[in-house]
Amino acid sequence: MLGGHFLHGGDYNPEQWLDCPEILEEDIRLMKKARVNCVTLGVFSWAVLEPEEGRYDFDWLEEIIDRLGKEKIQVILATPSGAMPHWLTQKYPETMQVGADGKRNLPGKRHNFCYTSPVMREKIRLLDTALSERFGRKENVILWHISNEFGGNFGDSTCHCEHCQKAFREWLKERYGTLGELNRAWWGRFWSHVYTDWEQIHSPAPHGEWTMTGLELDWRRFSTEQISDFCAHEIHAVRTHSDLPVTTNFMDFFKGLDYNRLQKELDIVSWDNYPFWHERKDEVPVAVRAAANHSMMRSMKKKPFLLMESAPSQINWRKNNPLKRPGMHMLSSMQAVAHGSDSVQYFQWRKGRGAYEKFHGAVLDHKNGSDTRTFREVTEVGARLEHLGELLDGTVNRPKAAVIFDWENWWAAEHITGPRMDLDYVDRVLAHCRAFWEAGIEADIVSMDADLSGYRLVAAPMNYMYKSGYAERVREFVSAGGVYVTTYFSGVVDEHDLCFTGHHPLEDVLGVIQEEIDAPSEEFENSFCYGDGTWPAGRMCEIVRAKDGTDVLSVYEKDFYAGCPVVTKNRYGNGAAYYVAAETDRGFLNAFYRNVFEQAGIKNALGVSLPYGVTVTERCAEDGRRVIFIMNFKNEPVLISGIGRYEDAESKEVYEGEIELEAFQCILLR
Repeated sequence: MLGGHFLHGGDYNPEQWLDCPEILEEDIRLMKKARVNCVTLGVFSWAVLEPEEGRYDFDWLEEIIDRLGKEKIQVILATPSGAMPHWLTQKYPETMQVGADGKRNLPGKRHNFCYTSPVMREKIRLLDTALSERFGRKENVILWHISNEFGGNFGDSTCHCEHCQKAFREWLKERYGTLGELNRAWWGRFWSHVYTDWEQIHSPAPHGEWTMTGLELDWRRFSTEQISDFCAHEIHAVRTHSDLPVTTNFMDFFKGLDYNRLQKELDIVSWDNYPFWHERKDEVPVAVRAAANHSMMRSMKKKPFLLMESAPSQINWRKNNPLKRPGMHMLSSMQAVAHGSDSVQYFQWRKGRGAYEKFHGAVLDHKNGSDTRTFREVTEVGARLEHLGELLDGTVNRPKAAVIFDWENWWAAEHITGPRMDLDYVDRVLAHCRAFWEAGIEADIVSMDADLSGYRLVAAPMNYMYKSGYAERVREFVSAGGVYVTTYFSGVVDEHDLCFTGHHPLEDVLGVIQEEIDAPSEEFENSFCYGDGTWPAGRMCEIVRAKDGTDVLSVYEKDFYAGCPVVTKNRYGNGAAYYVAAETDRGFLNAFYRNVFEQAGIKNALGVSLPYGVTVTERCAEDGRRVIFIMNFKNEPVLISGIGRYEDAESKEVYEGEIELEAFQCILLR
């Protein structure tokens, strides 16, 4: 934990109120009342920090940092590259992005800058270096926040200008060496798309080349590299006069940028969590998605992460924006902590009076000061976090299971033409994650590059692409005793999106031979029996043959592939591999994974079956301390039966045999 305690606070934008000193004074007083101990400054302050080119005005910022320091409030200091001032875009229009259609953006919005632009890089280097010199050793400045939500523009997150085209070609030369190797990797003889000069290569465009999947994949890889390099460029600048750790804030399953690559530049992973609570009365699907994101952020470094932004109340950018119902703010905040966060922070502290986010929820509303339900609930979270610091210091989640989620697989699987044009990779991953969540089984969310040796169970749904070395790691994992689960449409192509020929790379491990894959409409939905139930098989139905020695656990019941395997199990070395050949429903996945968890020797932290809407996680320390979180995402009380003897880590109440949780309640046990 930074400073040995949980961080509680969020984005603070005092530059919007510099002409209202009474507001700024009230902010400090109310922060203390709300148990705020940390704020993020400077995220979108470039126009105030540098009102004209080369003239810096940091006095207002230093005064606020010092005032916060006197009240023992720490500061996360941001670099302001996320939004450019108009003097910059007027004088240097080349700093603005060019879209895939070849048109340069007009000034405005956020993240409207070219990551390759030499001018942009130099201007932000100078400003970041000056910030580092002035504030890098301030006692209450504890962390650098690099830019904001990289790639999070309103639309395409990349720039297609000539600087970027040139950099892309140089990146390709480094990757492939020769045009011959590039043409082979991109299957260039198809439609006569053979490149004979590096200058012929252009980024994917709606009015140009967009049909070559290899080009699309490499453009996304390149864009990630450029953004990561820009982030590293800013980090180098702030470290000119400072040795503080660095972070940047990620987003919910953001497709435009491979976070597993960007996180390598950072000391701490952080992210912005905005679940759609109360879209429906059943909160479980939303809770599962938030849990998966939390777990993914933790899994990147196998360390605690920071919840950098969350909404203390409603947000402002969905079609409808419901208020958080009583209890949900505490529960959603504790969910982050339960999955490994060492902070609960908000966007933002005080609502702005105008512009795009004036109705986005904040700790302080436009009226009523601290006399609001939101403020009281934020204060309750702050008070609870104060008491949890010592209890959870040095702890993090250490699951024995992992689910594979890989950005390059995401890009590749959803850019194909056939067998379906509406594949949703995230949806399929979350369907499997939900089976873990409902059973209270924690899982890391890792890429195909991860070391699998520490797990007992690895699930890889719709693992269409096999990156170099992945099949070998899976083979070693299963041979050593691991349990591996994968599904239809897995192991189809290599990292260039070229189809494997001859046989599946893991055919010996999986024990099945892929033949065809059907994409039936609803009228042709199939079915299969497993356990005590009959389950639907639709949308994607793969036709496979079981090899000798493979156990067939279920077969299709209908149509011309009736009798073909749907669920198989193959023993390999000291472990086993399961294959699920069809897309099916939640009921099957729950029944299936109950058996898989037993095979892998994995139980939840309480060792009992959980009521619907309830899940558990566990944070552990190297000294053996264990804290169990029980979370009820139902808006009604639930009873958990069959537990052992536990003490409430906060109230010291002893539970034996059963626990009753109130609506939207989270209890910590030890």
